[in-house]
Amino acid sequence: MESVNFFKGYGKLSHLESQNPRPRSASAAITISAFLLFTLVIGFTLAALLLQPINDKDPTDSASASSLSSNLVESIKTICNVTRYPDSCFTALSSLNASIKPDLEAFLDLSLQVAITHLSDLSSSFKSLNDLRSQPALKDCLTLFDDALSRLNDSVSAMKVGTGKELVLTKEKISDIQTWISAAMTDQDTCNDGLEEMGWTAADEVVKSQAQSWKESISNSLAIVANMQNLLQKCGRTVH
Repeated sequence: MESVNFFKGYGKLSHLESQNPRPRSASAAITISAFLLFTLVIGFTLAALLLQPINDKDPTDSASASSLSSNLVESIKTICNVTRYPDSCFTALSSLNASIKPDLEAFLDLSLQVAITHLSDLSSSFKSLNDLRSQPALKDCLTLFDDALSRLNDSVSAMKVGTGKELVLTKEKISDIQTWISAAMTDQDTCNDGLEEMGWTAADEVVKSQAQSWKESISNSLAIVANMQNLLQKCGRTVH
């Protein structure tokens, strides 16, 4: 009897479900899904509203910073495109303080300062070499390095005028600076020729790296000054 009643009860439930089983289940699922979706939308909306004050910045400040950075990058790329080693050129000129509104004179000055630093480092390394006394060519290189440093320092000094030490270029100065940098590169070539004749090769990786840095920086400086008038014209400036 119990089993009959059980089956009768099961039969009633099955009968009721069989009248409209799927629509009712689908309707419930749709209702639940819609509720969950609505809850998620509300949640995301509230999260966005709560986070907005934290993430928002002054659009004027952001646009100004972005514009300055973009202009600086484009200026450096334009200058470095005339060089043989644009990557090292870009790295060197990117260290210029953008807040001073850099111009071509400032970029050339920085390029020369970088070349001076690299040559000074290379000269110091040469002085510490163990075979310096036994190899005349190494001594000759030190003399040539001193001469090159003197010419580069003259180039930097020639650009500065007035009590405020403003950087100013004229056609005459550009010509002089180009001549001095060319002479510094000649010193470099003469040193290399002497080392090749004696069959000396730098075993120290530091010396090799410094020599390459000096080679690239002096080459870049010469390329910049050699193209200075064209670069100035691109900026709408004339050289007197």
